[in-house]
Amino acid sequence: QVQLVESGGGLVQPGGSLRLSCAASGIMFSIYTMGWYRQAPGKQRELVARIASGGTTNYADSVKGRFTIARDNAKNTVYLQMNSLKPEDTAVYYCKADRVAVGLYYWGQGTQVTVSS
Repeated sequence: QVQLVESGGGLVQPGGSLRLSCAASGIMFSIYTMGWYRQAPGKQRELVARIASGGTTNYADSVKGRFTIARDNAKNTVYLQMNSLKPEDTAVYYCKADRVAVGLYYWGQGTQVTVSS
């Protein structure tokens, strides 16, 4: 059974930082592209950051220079370090494991991030 379990969300003031974690089980983690997506109320889910099995990363323009994605294959975990948070970063953040070549993907349950003073 595949499980992706996110943690690390919460309430933070503007300018603050959070680190999200996503622990995966039931998959060969190292061969999956891992991504963080977010969905704000009334908006579509959007890509935040993604890291391929080989380590290549890409980011949404809105988070470049503020967020960093990283993976630890030994721990089957992907992280999202979020700095200089803004109110517009408020959303539910989801972890996704993706094998585009074979059409396989899995989602986590999401973790709420709220940026507010």
